[in-house]
Amino acid sequence: PTHMIDDDESSNKTRSWLERISYALLGEPRDQEQLIELLRDAQQRSLLNADALTMIEGVLQVSEMRVSEIMIPRAQMIAIDKEQTFSEIIKVIIESAHSRYPVLCDNRNEVLGILLAKDLLAFQQFEDKENWDQKFNLKDLLRPVVYVPESKRLDILLKDFRKNRNHLAMVVNEYGNITGLVTIEDVLEQIVGDIEDEHDVNEESNIRKHLKGHYAVKATTPIDEFNDYFKTTFSDDEFDTIGGCLLKAFGHLPKRGEEIILNELNFKILRANNRRIQLLSVTKR
Repeated sequence: PTHMIDDDESSNKTRSWLERISYALLGEPRDQEQLIELLRDAQQRSLLNADALTMIEGVLQVSEMRVSEIMIPRAQMIAIDKEQTFSEIIKVIIESAHSRYPVLCDNRNEVLGILLAKDLLAFQQFEDKENWDQKFNLKDLLRPVVYVPESKRLDILLKDFRKNRNHLAMVVNEYGNITGLVTIEDVLEQIVGDIEDEHDVNEESNIRKHLKGHYAVKATTPIDEFNDYFKTTFSDDEFDTIGGCLLKAFGHLPKRGEEIILNELNFKILRANNRRIQLLSVTKR
C-alpha cells in the first residue's frame, strides 16, 4: 500500500509538472490580467472589434467592482417628497425624465417606496387638473423598496436585478443610512462603457487642466478637494460633491451645455445623463 501511495504521489507530481510546461508552451492565461492581454492582442489582429473588447473587459471588471463605485450619491438623487401634490410630482418627472423615483420622508433618510412614472398615466383621464390632486393618493402607487449594501458586488447585484425584475435599489452604508441609489442601467453601463472624448479625466485624478485656462472636473469630486484646488469656499454641510452643489444651484438636473456662475467660477456641463451630472468644465473668471 505504501508503494501505491508513493506511485500515486509521483504520478500527480509528474502530471502537475507536465501541465505547467504545457501552459507555458501554449501561452494559456493564468490570471485575468493575462487573459485581458490576450484579448487585446486578438483585437489588434482584428479577431475582435473594439466594441466587443470593451464589453468583454467590462464584464470582467463588473465581477470585481462594488456598488459604492458606481452608485448615484445621495446629494445627486432626484427624489419625490411624500407631501408633494400630483402637479408638483409631474413637474419633477418632466424636468428629470426618469422612470423611477424614491419617495422620501421629511428626514430624507427613510424611503417609503418607489414611484414609477408610468403609474401616473391613469390620472390623465381627469380633464380637470384640480381633480388630479383630489383623486391622487401617493401611498397607493408605491412599489416596495430594495436595499443593497455599498459593498455588494456588481455581478451579484445584476443577477438580483434580473431575478427579481427590479431596476432600482437604495444603497445603505454599514450603519443603515442611505448613501445613494443604483439602477440596472448603471451596472450595464460598466459593461457597455462610456464614450470617451477630449475632456476625459484620468481615473487617478478628479481634476485635469486643459489649455486656454479651463479645467475638466468630475462631478463626484469631493468639495474639500475642489476648494483646495481652486481656493474656493463651497460648503460641504449639505453636499459631499461639487456635483451636488451644482444640482442645488441649477434647481434641476442640468443638460449638456448649460452654464452657471458660482464663486467667480464659470461652470459648464460637459456630460450628464438623465440621472446625474458626470463631467464639468470650470473656467476662472
